[in-house]
Amino acid sequence: MNTPDQTLVTQDRIQALLAATPKGLLIDGAWRESSDGATFEVENPATQEVIAKMSSATSDDARAAMDAAADAQESWARTPSRERAEILRRAFDLVQDRAEELALLMTLEMGKPLAQSRGEVAYGGEFLRWFSEEAVRDYGRYAATPEGNLRMLVTRKPVGPCLLITPWNFPLAMATRKVAPALAAGCTMILKPAALTPLTAHYFAQIMLDAGLPDGVLNVVSTSSASAISEPIMGDRRLRKVSFTGSTPVGKHLMKMAAENVLRTSMELGGNGPLIVFEDADLDKAVAGAMAAKMRNMGEACTAANRLLVHESVAEDFTARLAEKMSALRLGSGVEDGVDVGPLIDAKARDSMEALVADAVAGGARVVTGGKRTEGAGYFFEPTVLRNIAPDARVLREEIFGPVAPVITFRDEAEAVALANDTEYGLASYVFTEDISRGLRIGDRIEFGLMGLNVGVISNAAAPFGGVKQSGLGREGGAEGIAEYTSTQYIGVENPWSAV
Repeated sequence: MNTPDQTLVTQDRIQALLAATPKGLLIDGAWRESSDGATFEVENPATQEVIAKMSSATSDDARAAMDAAADAQESWARTPSRERAEILRRAFDLVQDRAEELALLMTLEMGKPLAQSRGEVAYGGEFLRWFSEEAVRDYGRYAATPEGNLRMLVTRKPVGPCLLITPWNFPLAMATRKVAPALAAGCTMILKPAALTPLTAHYFAQIMLDAGLPDGVLNVVSTSSASAISEPIMGDRRLRKVSFTGSTPVGKHLMKMAAENVLRTSMELGGNGPLIVFEDADLDKAVAGAMAAKMRNMGEACTAANRLLVHESVAEDFTARLAEKMSALRLGSGVEDGVDVGPLIDAKARDSMEALVADAVAGGARVVTGGKRTEGAGYFFEPTVLRNIAPDARVLREEIFGPVAPVITFRDEAEAVALANDTEYGLASYVFTEDISRGLRIGDRIEFGLMGLNVGVISNAAAPFGGVKQSGLGREGGAEGIAEYTSTQYIGVENPWSAV
């Protein structure tokens, strides 16, 4: 018997998926409306149509979520690590089973092409699998003190209830990257998804319930007012950690709030990533890497290549090849076949691209390709390459978060390093050279938490992700990821040989 093609996007399928996605607040294991009945709208950025109305959590709802997380903390912390691991593994399997639904939902609310959404489902799911494996390996140690008078019993305990604040640009992966290690460590949590893209997080939360997660361990409070959630929760002494992914100004504000209760913090903030192309680079590889690092997610990624630093001897060749690739990209709704570039998230993001390009051009920059918005519905902006940019142009100083690629030149290794480090940010960086020794030297000298050597995409669930300087603190993923959700306790034990 023939079965329907699950990858075929129809209006009936879209409406059925939207209808099946929870729109309420998840508090103590139940989906419910906000305490005052308020809602907010979610828009499809490709069409500007409203696709959902979500319950908008109030401060009372935030306190109820905090109560639920606090009440569930002790029992969840005492749950055997194997049981926690099995829940995470079942959630991973359910994400694989429902991958097409998750990908479509992501494309509808965020805009990225379906192929990229499927890639995010695969990437986001890996955090569930990775931390299901790490949950049973969160070891302590038992050893004698150097003097021999005591034995040290060192254990790692769950830090306690956590507030997890996720951004709109990777609505599944940013949720799984925070939720999975918290669950593995034995922490309960309150998840606040971005108001622009809450649907994917709600669908994922239901998957966690379907996987057997106990009531109150994961609570979800989407809202149109971030402060209505963050202020009462972060002011509650029962909260022990906040993890945030978003802009540096908001991160700084949250860190000030966290200081009041001395909360553990993980901050993954803004970026201004350099992509350095040396004269000996394989230009085909470098252009492919630049396209991946710049255009993944329409450039709306903290890891995006913000500044393309190219050796003066190959700059014209590199720019021509890059412009050819960028101009060949097809813009459109992410649900359409053959689309390479979806819309930006909203009108503000599109206006920002126009302003950055206009500022660069006013300073003498040349638009090699692109440079303007498209006509009609949707927040589309053409993939853009700029040359001859003034050093003080905003496009070199600010996080672009869109499909605009400024190309500047350097003369030697020292200048490349100086240009790369000339930013307050320090998250992702990329280096293209056939001289591996030079690549490793650059890794030692540049001030970034992540570096791709001859590759344009480096994120992986098994690797520690995070930045330095004003790009934040803490690490997500890898063995380091679970440690962020634990505290270390030392118990001094009498030497068992002292009485012999």
